[in-house]
Amino acid sequence: MTSRTKNIPMNFTEMPLADVPQGRNGKHKKIVAKILSDLDRVQNSVALKVPLAELAESKEKVRSALNRATRKSGRNVATASDENFLYIWNESQ
Repeated sequence: MTSRTKNIPMNFTEMPLADVPQGRNGKHKKIVAKILSDLDRVQNSVALKVPLAELAESKEKVRSALNRATRKSGRNVATASDENFLYIWNESQ
């Protein structure tokens, strides 16, 4: 740092790295974790039937979060929906 840059005020506050939260706990983490846990326990010919009324967010946002999580873990999952439910199942490899 030069003496010239020391005199310019910073735009943001600073904090020690030890105090920075690590990891991402998105708002969909709970529902996605529940879905993945249940998918681990169902047979391949069975779909989960998740009531849309129980979702805190829209089905599109939950589908998107589920898609990110399944791609990250290398899983093949399919979804469908109607006006009342989101259906999720493991796809055959």
